[in-house]
Amino acid sequence: MSHADAAAVPPPRAGRKEWTGLAVLIIAVLLVSLDMQVLSYALPFISASLEPSSAQLLWIVNIYPFVLAGLLLTMGALGDRMGRKRLLMGGAVLFGAASVVASLAASPAVLIASRALLGVGGATLMPSTLSLIRTMFRDDGQRRIAIAVWTGAFAGGAILGPLLGGVLLEHFWWGSVFLVNLPVMGLLLLLGSLLLPESKATEPARFDLFSAVLSLAAVLPAVYGIQQIAEDGLGAVPVAAFAAGLAVGWYFLRRQRALAEPLLDVRLFGDRAFSASVATSVLAIFSLVGSGLFTAQYLQIVLGFGPLRAGLWALPAAGAALVSSGLAPVLVRFVRPGVVVTCGLVVAALGYGVLARMHADSGVGMLATGTVVMAAGITLVMTTTSDLVIATAPPDRAGSVSGLSQTATEFGGAFGIAVLGSIGTAVYRHDVAGRVPAGLPRGAVHSAKDTLGGAVEASHQLPAQQGGELLTVAREAFAHGLRAASWTAVGLLLLMALVSLLVLRHTHGATPGAAPSEPAADTEGDTAAVADRG
Repeated sequence: MSHADAAAVPPPRAGRKEWTGLAVLIIAVLLVSLDMQVLSYALPFISASLEPSSAQLLWIVNIYPFVLAGLLLTMGALGDRMGRKRLLMGGAVLFGAASVVASLAASPAVLIASRALLGVGGATLMPSTLSLIRTMFRDDGQRRIAIAVWTGAFAGGAILGPLLGGVLLEHFWWGSVFLVNLPVMGLLLLLGSLLLPESKATEPARFDLFSAVLSLAAVLPAVYGIQQIAEDGLGAVPVAAFAAGLAVGWYFLRRQRALAEPLLDVRLFGDRAFSASVATSVLAIFSLVGSGLFTAQYLQIVLGFGPLRAGLWALPAAGAALVSSGLAPVLVRFVRPGVVVTCGLVVAALGYGVLARMHADSGVGMLATGTVVMAAGITLVMTTTSDLVIATAPPDRAGSVSGLSQTATEFGGAFGIAVLGSIGTAVYRHDVAGRVPAGLPRGAVHSAKDTLGGAVEASHQLPAQQGGELLTVAREAFAHGLRAASWTAVGLLLLMALVSLLVLRHTHGATPGAAPSEPAADTEGDTAAVADRG
């Protein structure tokens, strides 16, 4: 058969085994995504039990996504070399073991360390799932549908995490939010060993351990610096840490350009569609995760909802995310992906515009409306850009490109918490400092200025009238911080909508990385997979 004839042969279509295998991959995605947000309602219980400092509490929340972001690129490249299924299975074991340690933690340090191990395990799961989808679904239309399901699970898990946490906390202790991972991991190990094909690069590149260390050394100091600046303001140590992270990152990128077999192929960024899709994904998850920081506290502390009731109000947004992820592959059949991305960003900005009008007495209806609209827009963006990114991946580098994509989105989530959270905190502290009732004890004023939770605790130690006045001031200050952060997100989303419209205007739904003439990845078990297609 000539090369031209081979090029005319359409790629094989996935059958029952591949679609059932996708369900297994979704289990892993849901678990990692849930763990990003499941702590939202557990923090007050953890604070009461372990008595962490404010800095330790931030590390308990942030160490998981930070380690995840720092290792995704490395783990994706490692999966290309050693096998994506093998990496997925090993990561599942580590994730389960770390969950047990976290559930039994008796000190903040142990909980922080176990959350870091969860990040290591999660970093093996995310790129493995996306690169396996690239291998299992070679037909363009089927791959878009599979990525839509993957994205819907990721977004839905991030939104439903607080609901799961609320249900567990209503009946069990805070460690249960970690133990729930164990049966899911067991199911993943059992079904994955039976249904998932092994795949790895036909000619794997040499694994550059030094580049892997550099990638982690670039992420962690930069994130630490931003975290500390958000918490305590500008200071010599956090500024130096942030600058050091940037310097290491610059050296990492320079090294990748010089290597014949780089950990990260920086030439991919020469593709405008790839670069714009990655940047848009960062902003999308930045907005999605950043909003969750405010909505959980608004429901629980401003409106006084219990964990379960607050979690139930996440269901409408999760439903919107699922519908939107299913709509994306349909839309790209009729309009260019750039138009779909732009429309999604504008819809997300409209949702944040609703949140930007929130006050302490606005009620749950306005909050739910804003989060539903925002989640629908963000999921539309994430689904389309994820497909654009993974479609550019040569089969031999599907893991590293998946790792890069997930690194960008996890970094976006971490910075969403840091940046939007710091804006909201700055506004909150400014308002409380200027409006706190006169005559309050110094300790109560200090606690109220620190966090909204601190204001609630301080109000319980005061006479009823003074406590009520303090709570009123603190709740309205928090709502003002929410409005300020939301307007920031609106501006960023609209700016990115304009950029996406210009950069992606000529991008079609065709996928250059999946051209029929392109050699496929070496996939152990492909023969059996083809035989099972039906």
